Amino acid sequence: MSIIIVDHLVKRYGDFEAVKGISFQVDKGEVFGFLGPNGAGKSTTIKILCTLLTMTSGKALLNGYDVNREPLKVRQSIGLVFQDYSLDDRLTAEENLYFHGMLYNVPRALLKERMEQVLAMVELTERRKDLVRNFSGGMKRRLEIARGLLHHPQVLFLDEPTIGLDPQTRSAIWEHVLRLRDELGITVFMTTHYMEEAEHCDRIAIIDHGEIVALDAPKALKEDIGGDMVTVTTTNNKQLAEEIRQRYGIPVVEDGTVLRMEVEDGASFVPRLAVDFAGMITSVSVHEPTLDDVFLKTTGRAIRDELLDEKERFRQRRLGRRRGR
Repeated sequence: MSIIIVDHLVKRYGDFEAVKGISFQVDKGEVFGFLGPNGAGKSTTIKILCTLLTMTSGKALLNGYDVNREPLKVRQSIGLVFQDYSLDDRLTAEENLYFHGMLYNVPRALLKERMEQVLAMVELTERRKDLVRNFSGGMKRRLEIARGLLHHPQVLFLDEPTIGLDPQTRSAIWEHVLRLRDELGITVFMTTHYMEEAEHCDRIAIIDHGEIVALDAPKALKEDIGGDMVTVTTTNNKQLAEEIRQRYGIPVVEDGTVLRMEVEDGASFVPRLAVDFAGMITSVSVHEPTLDDVFLKTTGRAIRDELLDEKERFRQRRLGRRRGR
């Protein structure tokens, strides 16, 4: 059963079309992911589904409610973890949850019980009386997820939930998220730049220039590429790329300092490549398709470049907040 239905969704800002008539559905209990370059339309779409923006045209239903006509019921159906921290660090973990529960009109008779439940879910019961300013980045994320679950939402939106966190903390956050999905049956709708996170999704939609260019399970997306991926470093990328295209008739993508190409049988292709272009190749590797390869093929951009840009923006935002204190 689809808990989110999006039909020909369009968002324009003057003459600029940020979202170009996209359509998709998300099933109840599914972990659904949005991947795409910066400015591709990911955040715009999520903001529309969360009633933070109005659409230009199209239709969107969430938990059976029309996003345009029934925004209050939609908001009651969702939990939202923003990319930037949104906790009040002058309050304790418990106080942050209490304030959220009051905003969502959680009955007082249930609020204490639910606070106990969500704190236990994210393993913060022992820190409930501590000020949030003393929490690590991972602990703050876990508390935000607990807060998003307090009013029992049908859909939990996670907008770049682990950006700026170390790999070990990211892994721990995802253990919590997946366990909560399994225990509560909620739907998770996320955006991410991390390929290891995208692997947790049941399905992924890749967006570029406001359009969905691929949508399927991670395994199926990788299988659609077919064959093997060959990565080559050379003494002259532009020259070798053009010569490979002419000699073999295969597409070659210049990805930073390396060349990438998709071939049917990497084991037999690489020796031929090494002989034909001896002296120009400094290293070569062969691997099965990954989500990085899917992203590069469908958008023409390397996901790691997007990630580096996003990390720098995140660092600048945190630096700005510190200076503002």
